[in-house]
Amino acid sequence: MSAYKSLSLAMIKGLLRDRTASFFTLIFPLMFLLLFGALFQNDSVSRSHVLQIGEVAVLDAIATDERHELSEVLDIEQVDDREEALSRVSDGGADAVVWEDADGRVELRYSAADATRAGTVHGLMQSLVQTANLAATGQPAAFELTADQVEDKSIKAIQFLAPGLLGWAIAMGASFMSAFTLVNWRKKRILRRLWLAPISPATVIGARIGVSLGMALLQTALFVGIATIPFYGLQLTGSWYLVIPLVAAGTLAFMSVGLLIGAWAKSDEAANAALQLVVMPMAFLSGSFFPLEGVPGWVAAISNAMPLKHLNESVQGVLTRGESWGTALPAMVGLLLFAAVVTAIAARLFRWDDA
Repeated sequence: MSAYKSLSLAMIKGLLRDRTASFFTLIFPLMFLLLFGALFQNDSVSRSHVLQIGEVAVLDAIATDERHELSEVLDIEQVDDREEALSRVSDGGADAVVWEDADGRVELRYSAADATRAGTVHGLMQSLVQTANLAATGQPAAFELTADQVEDKSIKAIQFLAPGLLGWAIAMGASFMSAFTLVNWRKKRILRRLWLAPISPATVIGARIGVSLGMALLQTALFVGIATIPFYGLQLTGSWYLVIPLVAAGTLAFMSVGLLIGAWAKSDEAANAALQLVVMPMAFLSGSFFPLEGVPGWVAAISNAMPLKHLNESVQGVLTRGESWGTALPAMVGLLLFAAVVTAIAARLFRWDDA
């Protein structure tokens, strides 16, 4: 136990003395959370700007309460000059222009520069015209559609950002710490001294695991603590505590990645390059920074083979989606199996010194 404590303390002191490692392990991922959380704090859909020329019956006849709801998606501005209005739409100063001709036909002109916004305006105006036509017949609607979102109304971008960035932080911290420790200790012949010292390999490995788990739990506490303050507004679900065993399993998985790279690399530069080539693309392909819905099939297939994808999804499931053991347990088992396989490969490549 004394050897375990001494080794753990030495590892912690080494991390704290290395300001670069401390920055990239703790501060750097938190900067992304603070920045992205602030940028996407207001994730409501922006309104489309529509110019209305003269009287348009389908717009003017809208009831006050319905007009209030419509104003959340359409910003309607009254103008008089049609040519000027069309010019503003062409120049990007407005999204569409609408008027009603002498025959009662509603004319809509929009810019195709923003296909999404143009489709939104066209769909809304078409719906308003159909509703007005139905009202003019005096007949009740034969069919009615009601729609609502499945998530809670208070859902914000932070609900996605915090779990994804936490997964990336765990991957960065665990892999970089284990790889650089192995490379540095080999270069300084500390590993050889430990091999000759009356200390069992289990003690050395246990100290490394203990320090990595402690750092990962500290990262988790910082991320959750900051994300749940009112400014960011992360809403935790009932089984949020399952993030702790998930983070532990993820830490072991990415420790194994670090051990594999540390066993192979002969210098800090080589280890850093290899880690960047592995962890950063994995973060982008695993949904740490943005959702992966709609990506090509081959991208989805690569993403599904990456441990970070499953860590991110399971952390998000238990933190923000109300999921429980059904999501957490398969992910933990998969991450631990990944850790076992990669660690076995790293053990075959391991060497006590560079000789």
